[in-house]
Amino acid sequence: MTTTTARIEADEHVPMIHIYREFAASPAQLFRAHTDPELFARWIGPADIGADIDYWDARDGGSWRYTAGREEWSTSFRGCFHTVSPERLVQTFTWEEMPDAVALETLTFTDLGDGRTLLHATSLCDSFEARDQWLASGMETGVSEGYAALDALLEDGTV
Repeated sequence: MTTTTARIEADEHVPMIHIYREFAASPAQLFRAHTDPELFARWIGPADIGADIDYWDARDGGSWRYTAGREEWSTSFRGCFHTVSPERLVQTFTWEEMPDAVALETLTFTDLGDGRTLLHATSLCDSFEARDQWLASGMETGVSEGYAALDALLEDGTV
């Protein structure tokens, strides 16, 4: 398996987070991994935390919610899908422990050829403070471990 790491950058001009990650996959495979609730629950990180989908309606105007956690602890995330297309997903994202900090996320899947795709995700936060709290929350671990799990699902043909 080829291991790649996600590059996570905080924009210095607007309260935005950029995530770049290359995958040995087609754009269609990455789109499916982000819109199929059963697949999403299998790879979303961190690795030591499970995810249970409460509801998931991946269509323009649909909504979603999942709970992540371990036996002794859990937290939930929710949002609305605004645009669901094979090249681009636009959704809101709310961590329910910070309910007033709603981010607007955009994911694009760019075909690089040779069976590789670049995922570029942006999260536009309400404020620089909210953005910095997200960055300090362990997000990097969740992104890295989640994408490693997605790599494994891609490699074994699940996605």
